[in-house]
Amino acid sequence: MNDRHYQQARLARDHRFDGQFFVAVKTTGIYCRPICPAPAPKEQNVCYFKTAIAAANAGFRPCLRCRPDSAPASWAWKGTDTTLERALRLIDDGALIRGSTTELADRLGISSRYLGQLFQRTVGTSPKHYSLYQQVLFAKSLLQQTELPITDIALASGFKSVRRFNDCFANVLQMTPRSLRRPTGKRTKEPGIRLFLSYRPPYDWAALRTFLQTRLIDTLEWCDEDHYGRTFRLANGAAGRFTAWHRPERCGFEVALEFNQPSAPLPVVRTISRLLDLDADSSTIDAHLAPIQNQSGTERPGLRLPGTWDAFEAGIRAILGQQISVMAARNLVRQIVAEHGELLPGPDAEHRLFPTPQLSPTAISAL
Repeated sequence: MNDRHYQQARLARDHRFDGQFFVAVKTTGIYCRPICPAPAPKEQNVCYFKTAIAAANAGFRPCLRCRPDSAPASWAWKGTDTTLERALRLIDDGALIRGSTTELADRLGISSRYLGQLFQRTVGTSPKHYSLYQQVLFAKSLLQQTELPITDIALASGFKSVRRFNDCFANVLQMTPRSLRRPTGKRTKEPGIRLFLSYRPPYDWAALRTFLQTRLIDTLEWCDEDHYGRTFRLANGAAGRFTAWHRPERCGFEVALEFNQPSAPLPVVRTISRLLDLDADSSTIDAHLAPIQNQSGTERPGLRLPGTWDAFEAGIRAILGQQISVMAARNLVRQIVAEHGELLPGPDAEHRLFPTPQLSPTAISAL
C-alpha cells in the first residue's frame, strides 16, 4: 500500500483496513484509526504509520474518540521473521509482565542483545518499551470501558504499583489516567470486566458458531445464536470464565470476564482474540480463496479459523478427534472433563475446568 491507498481507505472509513495502518494528524498531534468518526483532516496535514507504536514514537498520542488501542492487531507489518513473530506473540501474552527480557531471549534461543537489535530494526523500539506500550493501551481500554478503580486497573494491566502505572501512562500517552475518566455520578461495582474486541469485516460468525456448537463440551463451554463462552485456567493457578456476544453492527464482540482471584486479564484477552480469530485480515484471505471458491461454486466471505484455549487441550481434542465421528470424539472429551475436570471455584458450581497435564497416574492410565 502507498499513501494514495491510505488516503482512499481513511476517506472511505473502510473497516477492512482497520488496524492495518494509522493516521497521524500533524496539527493536533493525535493519531487515529482509519475508521475514526471525526471530520477527516486535509491530506497535507496527515502522515501514515503501519503501527500504533510507530506513531507514538514519532510523538503522537492516541485519539480518545476512535481509541487506536481497540483496533484489531495487524500481522502484516511483522514480516516473515519467525523469531520476531514469536517474540511479539509471547510479549502480547504477558511474557515480560511475568519475566525479564533475558528470560524471553533464552526462551527464543537467542541473546538479549540480538533480541534488542531485532526489535529496534523492525519495530523501532525495545522489547520492554513495546511491552509497556501494550500494557498502557490495555489499561486505557479498561479506563474507558469499565468502572474499575484505577488501582485495580494498574494491577490488572501488569504494573506492580500505581505510582509506576501513573508514570508510565503519562510518559507514553502524555496524559494522566484520571483525565480519561468522565464524571458519571455514583459508580456501580459490577462483577468481572466487560470489554469490546473489534475485528475487520467480513466475519462469518454463523460458520464459526456452527463449528463450536458441533464440538461443544457441556459444563466447559456454552454457545447460542449470538454468543460463545467457556471456562479457563491461567498459569498462576487462577481460574475464570468468559462470554463473548457477537455485535455485527459494531464489527466486534462484547466480552464479559470473571476471575476467581485478582489476575491480569491481558493474556486472557489475547487468547480470546486468537480463539475467535479476530485479528485475521479477511479481505486478503478471501482474495486467496476466491479461485477455489469459484470452482466449487460456494462463496463464504469472512471465514475464520477457530482456535483452542491451550496446546494441551488442543492435543487431547486432536487425539480423540481421530474417532469415526465428531460426536464420538465429543463424547470422549465430555467424559474426560466430567471425570477429571475440577469444578470452577465460586458460588456457581455447575461449570468445570479442562484437566491439566498434571494428572494422577490413575487418571493417566484411565485415559
